[in-house]
Amino acid sequence: MWKDSIQHIVDWLKDQLEESGTNGFVLGLSGGLDSTVCAALVRKATENCLGLILPIESDAKDLDDAANVADLLHIKTQYIDLTAVYNNLMKMLPGGDRVSLGNIKARLRMLVLYYHANLHNYLVCGTGNKTEISLGYFTKYGDGACDILPIGDLYKGEVRELARELNIPESIIKKTPSAGLWSGQTDENEIGFSYEQMDNALRKIEGDHVDDEATRKLSEVITTTAHKREKPKIFRMRR
Repeated sequence: MWKDSIQHIVDWLKDQLEESGTNGFVLGLSGGLDSTVCAALVRKATENCLGLILPIESDAKDLDDAANVADLLHIKTQYIDLTAVYNNLMKMLPGGDRVSLGNIKARLRMLVLYYHANLHNYLVCGTGNKTEISLGYFTKYGDGACDILPIGDLYKGEVRELARELNIPESIIKKTPSAGLWSGQTDENEIGFSYEQMDNALRKIEGDHVDDEATRKLSEVITTTAHKREKPKIFRMRR
């Protein structure tokens, strides 16, 4: 199953390049599962890939994992430490909570990704999966800003299965998912459910079976985060 799926995604990626008249892909390498899987897929589609490692007060282990992934996949990388840029920006802004500060980190990284996309005539590859996109678990105009989403229709559990077919190291597959926006942050603790629970609940919601606490709570999250998945609303003067 996943062997065929990989080929379908790779063919789709090639189509995106041809249709857009672009030369390749750029993506952020975080050392996590989703970015690693996306890197493996775009690398199969073209040799013109650039992985950016963009630390901002980041865990050294994540940076090592990102570099090791790039070596494994033979992807050209650039390491750009944005910590000083972030700290200088913080001096100009009033104090914020960790969520607003974390969102700034995500938006700074996307700014650099699009700079390199413009520079090379590349598409920005987003690394979001269906579970996170459905729940709005991304930064609007941060990691949620991209040109393509190769795993955007795959639940987190499916991304893990795909990763094994792609021969991604087990250490990456089993790594605790984290957006890395502050020390000790994990996706599951922040959302309040395990990815297995989220995947199961979202499948139920898709089938219109909102019949337990998890599906009810996550259904509410989908509703309140709908604005993050929509285009900006325009007031229409001409009906």
